[in-house]
Amino acid sequence: MTSPDTLPTAARTALACLDLTSLNDATGEADVAKLCERAQGPQGSVAAVCVWPRFAAFARARLPAHIGVAAVANFPDGSADVARAVRDASEIVQAGAQEVDVVLPFAALMAGDASAAATLLQAVRRACDGLTLKVILETGVLADAALIATASRIALDAGADFLKTSTGKTPISATPQAARVMLQAIAQASPPTSGRVGFKASGGIRTVADAAVYIALCAELLGLQAAAPARFRIGASSLLNDIEAVLGGQGAGTSGAPGSY
Repeated sequence: MTSPDTLPTAARTALACLDLTSLNDATGEADVAKLCERAQGPQGSVAAVCVWPRFAAFARARLPAHIGVAAVANFPDGSADVARAVRDASEIVQAGAQEVDVVLPFAALMAGDASAAATLLQAVRRACDGLTLKVILETGVLADAALIATASRIALDAGADFLKTSTGKTPISATPQAARVMLQAIAQASPPTSGRVGFKASGGIRTVADAAVYIALCAELLGLQAAAPARFRIGASSLLNDIEAVLGGQGAGTSGAPGSY
């Protein structure tokens, strides 16, 4: 449990590393405009906003340069359709975004087709060369630690810049257990990968206390310096409410239910 005196420190880190997210089916331009406004709050700015590809250019036009725009590819189902994933990535590039969050074909991997997962990620990496590539493993579905480790290695070999836990669209999203497996895969990779690749926790992280668990894991396994936006992110929508409450001296909320942003 995070003690009250450490909550503000965790809140400041969480804010700086936050990918403020709007990926609901009903999301429209008004929602994205509000998201961009919230990304520049009185307590400071988030690292990035994360939206559907069709809103990436809209978001980019409404944010200062120091806040990144991320958009999702192959989301949320993670199909093995390479052409679709590349189209999504190309749309994100053309929109002027900085980051692509792509879903690894987790169902194909579970069916024993690791090559399909690798082929898609490699194609997306080529399509968004120069942008930050975050690979979503969907660890709540993979479940098994060995399978999560395999997915992590496939993503790292394909040139991922971040390993990301979840889409936030499944019953189980980020868990500390899955995060540890992913962080260990990064730490155990050969240089320069081990000192370059970051980790993103997403789904069900709604309070600063929730976020503090992942901040601590990142610092433990990648080093204290890694708990910064270049190598650590949290994907969430409602977390910002609790961050602002903590930093504003209004107390903190309780842990939210897993399975959503």
